[in-house]
Amino acid sequence: MTKIAISAAETSGDLIGSSLVSALKAQDSELHIEGLCGEKMQKAGCVKHWDMSLVNVMGFTEVLKKLPSLLKLRSAMVEFFSQQKPDVFIGVDAPDFNFVIEKKLKKQSVKTIHFVSPSVWAWRQSRVKKIKQSTDLILCLFPFEVDFYKRYNQRAVFVGHPLAEQLTPRKNYVSSKQILLMPGSRSGEVKRLLPELLSAAKLMAEQDGALSFHLALANDELLDWAQALVGQQAVEISVDAAHQHMQTADLVLVASGTAALELALVGVPMVVVYKLSAMSYFIASRLVKSPYISLPNVIADKSLVPELIQDDANAHNIATEAMKILANDQVNLVAEFNQIHQTLNLNASDESARLILEFIHE
Repeated sequence: MTKIAISAAETSGDLIGSSLVSALKAQDSELHIEGLCGEKMQKAGCVKHWDMSLVNVMGFTEVLKKLPSLLKLRSAMVEFFSQQKPDVFIGVDAPDFNFVIEKKLKKQSVKTIHFVSPSVWAWRQSRVKKIKQSTDLILCLFPFEVDFYKRYNQRAVFVGHPLAEQLTPRKNYVSSKQILLMPGSRSGEVKRLLPELLSAAKLMAEQDGALSFHLALANDELLDWAQALVGQQAVEISVDAAHQHMQTADLVLVASGTAALELALVGVPMVVVYKLSAMSYFIASRLVKSPYISLPNVIADKSLVPELIQDDANAHNIATEAMKILANDQVNLVAEFNQIHQTLNLNASDESARLILEFIHE
């Protein structure tokens, strides 16, 4: 029996990983897939030994607080898979966590694949040395990533993006006057952004009383806190229903990350916000090489959507950018989003599964 070890440490990784697990099982029903994952991957057929909630954390200072438990988990995973000797280990995103595991297993002659390239083209480019030491093959979600790796003789293949299979441009869209708030999936991120998003919603409502607002939480971890924060403000709240609500939204106020790409694939205008702790931002801002932080802008290599970063991610600025978008026709923007969908829609999960099984038997 072919054994595949896998590690997905974030909400976005669980979503992408679930498509990969399903595709692998479809191509070989006898595969045994096990490791660190969330509910979506578990439902797709991955045996969960560790839950990704143990790892799902954002920012330099935030990681430091959780470092002892992260190191303990990583050591446990290395020890387990060193004994089990899987045919391949697949790290899904979360590079700082997964590359260490990959490197140690690779030294023990376990084949390693990293699914979802880190943003090494944007910041901390020196990481490519660590990548070469850790990973035999990188499956890239974006075409420009392969060009970067070619310069360093790192084996990499562009497979497209699994989300482009799951999400398609919406059709027959009619304005709903609904504004969707998506403050991210990590606890610290939500706590930093949601107060500003709710304040922005108040400012927007004052300018247009016909607007309605919906808060989409990624999970119920902060539901009670969010409900208390919303209080009497006219904002509906749902958990794990973002894809449903983005279909009808006129505009989304969204945390930078995979969610911004999801919105582009569906064809929804957005304002992207990004806020780290002060120390994390101080460090990150000195390492970033890319002029953009949101994936729609990075892929298009131009400013398609407004990005409000750190101190600029305040209620006044968010509301101002949002009202500008609502006041103008977004036909050209949606056409740009559709082009992104076409570029990334290559049946990524099936192609990745094929490449993984081929790689195992090389």
